[in-house]
Amino acid sequence: MTDRQAALRALAGELTDSEPITDAFLAKSFTDQLLVVDVRAGAELPAAVRDRLADRDLLPADSVYGADDARQSAVGDVGDATRHHFVDVRTRGSHRSYVVE
Repeated sequence: MTDRQAALRALAGELTDSEPITDAFLAKSFTDQLLVVDVRAGAELPAAVRDRLADRDLLPADSVYGADDARQSAVGDVGDATRHHFVDVRTRGSHRSYVVE
């Protein structure tokens, strides 16, 4: 595990202490590392959390991938939570996923 991954895992653990965050964890897309944050249904992601993530080079997925609403991080509901994706722009493109045929 790299120092960056360790720092992001620690951050994910700290985020779950914030109300209304119910879960936070690292995930990987094809080429990017993501920090996934679940927020209790009906609640908003606190601006302080969004700012904290931006300070650590974690930006809303839509702003990184060029979607219409560049500030959007929510990707949908999962159980009793709304899931948000943040892309680690510091390591963007350095992850590799392979498809085995």
